[in-house]
Amino acid sequence: MISTKGRYAVRVMIDLAEHDNGGYIPLKDVAARQGLSKKYLEIIVKDMVAGGLLMGASGKGGGYKLCRKPEEYSVGEIIELMEGSLATVACLAQGAAPCPRAEECETLPLWAEYDKLTHDFFYSRHISDLIKKD
Repeated sequence: MISTKGRYAVRVMIDLAEHDNGGYIPLKDVAARQGLSKKYLEIIVKDMVAGGLLMGASGKGGGYKLCRKPEEYSVGEIIELMEGSLATVACLAQGAAPCPRAEECETLPLWAEYDKLTHDFFYSRHISDLIKKD
């Protein structure tokens, strides 16, 4: 299940893309438009800056903005940054130790197919796909 942290991160990215004017956008404005707690968003955007998704500036004229164009951000990279691996089962997570039962596991193909569907779904959608078209 994707937590509020992952879902709100996607909403922040969409909001910043929709309101991009070349400058930094105050987090209080994003929070107000999205109906979300500014305090909670501060935690989320801190991780997003550390993960290279956003740039932040403090002080007068400060706020947040995208590092790249909206079409260059996949929803999958945002969710994985905030949530960790999207792998359904531990043995399919990136960097997992080889499973000693992989050769005889009857369910592994099921989980592998599901993981591929999930990965392909989220990585084929970009922030630019989610922006409101007027």
